[in-house]
Amino acid sequence: MVNYLSTPIATSSTPSMATKVGLGVPLPLLAPATATWVAPFALYYIFLQNRIVYHRLTSKTYMGDKIDSKEGTSDQLYVASRSQMNFAENVPLVLAVALLAELNGARRSYINYALGALFAFRVSHVELGMTLNESSGVGRPIGFYGTQAVLLGLSSYAAYLIKDYWL
Repeated sequence: MVNYLSTPIATSSTPSMATKVGLGVPLPLLAPATATWVAPFALYYIFLQNRIVYHRLTSKTYMGDKIDSKEGTSDQLYVASRSQMNFAENVPLVLAVALLAELNGARRSYINYALGALFAFRVSHVELGMTLNESSGVGRPIGFYGTQAVLLGLSSYAAYLIKDYWL
């Protein structure tokens, strides 16, 4: 099948990883592996934000990040705020590195494994670390060091993919 610009369009018999944009010009999907993980990360981020709202409403603390400064790490609003902020500090950077790696030819399976692991590490950091034992749960160091490992691994892989540019 050909559109009015004489550009071949994939049909059901000729599968293609492309999408039509604008005037019907097919463009390849640029980063489908990274894009696959955007929804789970966004949903978990929304969950973390709503946890903060819940603690604000139940404690009637509408400003600030603590219900009672004497509670320290057992203050639920403070823990929820720090969990959300920590997620916001780390996940966008790793997603950006994954995107750069994928755009430079990374194997999509590697990107999927890395971002799947990152998701598990971030959830364990909060749900098995920050929210347990006065923010000292076993998931906290696992999530922290796991996130660092994913960031280091993806950034090293991205650098490896462009090594010929510098040589």
